[in-house]
Amino acid sequence: MHAITIPEPGGPEALVWAEVPDPEPGEGEVLVEVAASAVNRADVLQRQGFYNPPPGASPYPGLECAGRIVALGPGVAGWAVGDEVCALLSGGGYAEKVAVPVGQLLPVPDGVDLVTAAALPEVTATVWSNVFMVAHLRPGETFLVHGGASGIGTMAVQLAKAVGARVAVTAGSPEKLARCAELGADILIDYRQQDFVEELHKATDGAGADVILDIMGAKYLERNVKALAVNGRLAVIGLQGGRKGELDLGALLSKRAAVTATSLRMRPLDEKAAIIAAVREHVWPLIGAGTVRPVVDRTLPMAEAAEAHRALEAGPHVGKILLTTPAA
Repeated sequence: MHAITIPEPGGPEALVWAEVPDPEPGEGEVLVEVAASAVNRADVLQRQGFYNPPPGASPYPGLECAGRIVALGPGVAGWAVGDEVCALLSGGGYAEKVAVPVGQLLPVPDGVDLVTAAALPEVTATVWSNVFMVAHLRPGETFLVHGGASGIGTMAVQLAKAVGARVAVTAGSPEKLARCAELGADILIDYRQQDFVEELHKATDGAGADVILDIMGAKYLERNVKALAVNGRLAVIGLQGGRKGELDLGALLSKRAAVTATSLRMRPLDEKAAIIAAVREHVWPLIGAGTVRPVVDRTLPMAEAAEAHRALEAGPHVGKILLTTPAA
């Protein structure tokens, strides 16, 4: 088979479409012929040499895929050769085939084609696990998501609206904010022109956000705490603005607030399986009903992964960038 390899860390040109050995499904795994994968920030970090896959995972980038099952490993039940699936991965999505633990498989949801389904596993698992399983967003609460036009952001906006929350977003242009509004965002904040703490307090009569989903880390830590409501919950899932910041514990105490930080890739198999089961139970019906939909900015051949990485890093996209194989 062919896969995107990284002979040496570096820029987008470090991604090389090369012939590699086929993977073999192990105990409790299936082999998926990949139709499409999606580009995530973690893939960029891996390409740069900063985010290696966990032990035993595929060395190739790609944290999600969609395709067809072509072989079953020992001990697999409930799935069959030929099933169309999408999957959360620890690596290996940028390839023509990948071995996947059955606990990380999802059926392609109703109303979504096979290629587009590749845009779903990572964002749905990330948003549901952090916003709902950890931060417990409830109907009627105010939710702020930074980077509302990103893959994570576009899914977070829709899921929060679907459960009855009031949704605030930050984004870097009027065009991106308009797209967020189309998805259901109520409070639109241009982070290049406006202070999100000030704007959020204006929109909530000083109350702030009950839940914040943050991709920036240290750069936004102090302001995120200021933006939290009493009993607010800040969920940090990215470190684009740095990893070390100063946390005012007194501010947290006064608000009875909480800060959590999680990653998805390094979780044990049983935790990933529990998240995927929750996504299938709670999110898949919303997608099947058309209440929530994947947002895809563009689709490129997988051999052009370097161009996809350039587009992601340039930042003009809204939603996900997909990569397709000849099997699509």
